[in-house]
Amino acid sequence: MIARLLATALMLAPFAARGEVVSIHAEDGAALRAMVVEPAAGVARRPAVVALHGCTGLAAPDRPLRLPARETDWAARLSALGHRVVFPDSFGSRGLGPACGRAEHPVRPGGLRAGDARAALAWAAAQADEPPGGGILMGWSHGGSTVLATLGAPLPPGLLRAAIAFYPGCGALLAGAPGWAAPVPLLMLLGEADDWTPAHRCEALAARAPERIELRVFAGAHHNFDHPGIPIRSRLLPNGQTVTTGTDAAAREGAIAAVLGFLARR
Repeated sequence: MIARLLATALMLAPFAARGEVVSIHAEDGAALRAMVVEPAAGVARRPAVVALHGCTGLAAPDRPLRLPARETDWAARLSALGHRVVFPDSFGSRGLGPACGRAEHPVRPGGLRAGDARAALAWAAAQADEPPGGGILMGWSHGGSTVLATLGAPLPPGLLRAAIAFYPGCGALLAGAPGWAAPVPLLMLLGEADDWTPAHRCEALAARAPERIELRVFAGAHHNFDHPGIPIRSRLLPNGQTVTTGTDAAAREGAIAAVLGFLARR
């Protein structure tokens, strides 16, 4: 059964994920808006996935909450397998715009965003039809960094069973958190040619807990390699850094297979 569902999810084309916007009480008291995509009808329920957006956010504060193409694509695959997918909007909910290349942005992975991750996991766990044993935390870039930061702080028992981080920034933890370790199984998916969040820093971080961390490093892949369809391009950030982003078809296919296989074991 799992093999058949995995095959179906692998072949899914992106579709307009139909979700419901809910409000989650954040740890700092903010009303955190979140898009919730429910599992496909007739599929056995699996643990909820709390999915954390990257540095661009989900939607501007004055715009309705909608999932971008990457998040829509993943929502389709995950809900097809029976996962409820929760996308908390950490920026727009607080009247803020993107954080890309902005050191002064007040919502940081190890601060408010880690609190948002815990709040969303708790919200998912409180749903009457949620399987016991905790949810799964997943994030991209700024959201991937938030996954790692969340793992580094104490969590209530039974809240989290596994985590997935796409191209996170590992430098701060590597330099400033010598005691960091993954308390649950963690899958990290990295681009070998990523010049925004370099893979070698995450490889060094993962060496601290090889029994819990599964690494996939995709040759030649840049930041945002799992996006369903953006060309490779250079981007100048507000801090003056030039970075490269874009889809890599082979890495995207490998990442989808790795994530779905990882989830099937949880």
